[in-house]
Amino acid sequence: MVEQIGINAGKVWTILDEKGRQNVKEIKKATKLTDKDLYAALGWLAREGKVALDAEEKEVFASLS
Repeated sequence: MVEQIGINAGKVWTILDEKGRQNVKEIKKATKLTDKDLYAALGWLAREGKVALDAEEKEVFASLS
């Protein structure tokens, strides 16, 4: 399971590297990950200090840090 989270984190990182700041809905659509897998990947990247997460109104945005 940990290996899969790392693989999914790589997918998320790639999308953010290519497209810049994205909201969670856009990342989910681009990566085709489930909610659970997407949030695990974002958590992994946030813990490593590789992404910044921002909440604006009702949306969450991620960008590379």
